[in-house]
Amino acid sequence: MNLKSIIPFISLTWLFVGCTNLQQFVDNAENNCPSPPVSHPKFTVKQEGDFFEKLKTLNIKVSDNIITFQTQDYDFIFCDDNQTFITKKGNYQPEQKPAKNYEEAIKELVNPPYQTIDWQDKTYQYRVLLYPNPFPDFEVEAEKVILELIIPEAEEPQKHTLYTLKQVKQKQAGIQLGVPKITASVINNNQFYWSVSSEQGEGNGGIATIVNYDTQVDKINIIQPSQLAKQQINDLQISNKDTEIILWLATQTSGEGNPYLPGMGLISYNLNNQSLKSYHARNSNLVGIIPHKLEIEKDKLWVATGNGICQIQWQKIEQKNSWKCWQFKLQAELLTEGLDIYKSLLNTNPETTINAGENNKPVEVLWWSPQDYEREKGRYEIVYDSDFSVTLENSGVMEWKERYDKEYKANSWEAMVYWPGKDWLWNGNKFIRPFDGVSLNYFGGGPGGISTWKNPDKQRPEIYTMRGELDLIKLTKNSTTVKYYSGWVDDSLLDPYITIVPRKKPNDNDIQPNPLKKFSNN
Repeated sequence: MNLKSIIPFISLTWLFVGCTNLQQFVDNAENNCPSPPVSHPKFTVKQEGDFFEKLKTLNIKVSDNIITFQTQDYDFIFCDDNQTFITKKGNYQPEQKPAKNYEEAIKELVNPPYQTIDWQDKTYQYRVLLYPNPFPDFEVEAEKVILELIIPEAEEPQKHTLYTLKQVKQKQAGIQLGVPKITASVINNNQFYWSVSSEQGEGNGGIATIVNYDTQVDKINIIQPSQLAKQQINDLQISNKDTEIILWLATQTSGEGNPYLPGMGLISYNLNNQSLKSYHARNSNLVGIIPHKLEIEKDKLWVATGNGICQIQWQKIEQKNSWKCWQFKLQAELLTEGLDIYKSLLNTNPETTINAGENNKPVEVLWWSPQDYEREKGRYEIVYDSDFSVTLENSGVMEWKERYDKEYKANSWEAMVYWPGKDWLWNGNKFIRPFDGVSLNYFGGGPGGISTWKNPDKQRPEIYTMRGELDLIKLTKNSTTVKYYSGWVDDSLLDPYITIVPRKKPNDNDIQPNPLKKFSNN
């Protein structure tokens, strides 16, 4: 069927289903790209953790120039023919069902299930576990983490020690062994590669490990770059360039009550010369803080973070123009009668009212926070074109070693100095904060932003902005003054939906040096 013959059908379909972009519909038909849905999928927020769980890519599927990034609730579908994304309601089904209850979870800790990998019509089984196994009664302390591998036709598993409690303590990665898990399995050049990560927090820890198994000689090789020791590996992919083998790793860290904390980001590790490079949101074009899934498609590396998706020409990764990124964006339609805007989460008096106007332009939704934990009532933070300003007294700037101890050295993925906006990134024009740059802090009063505890009787601090863009007006040892471009609205008045859009960057003429440089001794 040619394009002329399908245009009448498209026109009728557009009339009946309410497609808002006929040109995109025509382009999709011509390029064999999937059609966008009639309406954008809704994004329902019941708790702040939803921003992480619903935007975290769990699986990537590649077929016929179509790449689908599957999250818990959504499919972000990229069509190579027109270089665009569409977003649909998803139906992701995990290969391994998570434990339904506490009893099932304990059984899996006592006897972790084997995973399988098929190679040359044979099946290999593998798992990692603590030894001796402390579950379920904790009468013994785990002394090491082992890999069990059952090769075809073998009756008993091979047992290989990956690391010991003594080694973890020496690297100051924990005081007891956390539960390990295999996060990725890859076959490359007749060899298997597994990434192994450990639970972190409450003293638990481990050593980030890559296990290489050579099927031809039945030999295990353990790869543990020292720089990676305290990282968690979310995913692993491998690229080959001539005789070089490069391991690509998606990394993060976590802690007690904080399952998603920044780490080294995207890692390239050259197996041949054992060189390592880190690409994170402060030193590269990576669109988010925490990469979850990776995919290699010929000369392209796809990186899915909790804030968006990047396509990188991996052989030219050092060049800025080799990166193309898209970011997640929540929007909501404005009520025609207007919307009251509050300066902060708990403020009882609105500062102003905005109207939909003639263009009926939607608002961008940045976050949702509860006003207390007994009620479900909360507020959405939205982009506000004008600005509010706030001064935080007794909260200023200091070196990281002043905050922690004299031996502390800031990591490259941390801000230059410790200040109330340390979780914001300088984009060359303003300070911005990605979705996955907000630490959940389940055991410490919830996520924090530019905020103060004005009323100790409240369960939440007075949050002025969680993700709004910032202009730094004044910063001293004792106070911080910022302008922020966001406001809060009652959550009953908005119905957000999810989209993915090309990442916006400031014009080259607007690029300015990071204003924090003058406070840093580095």
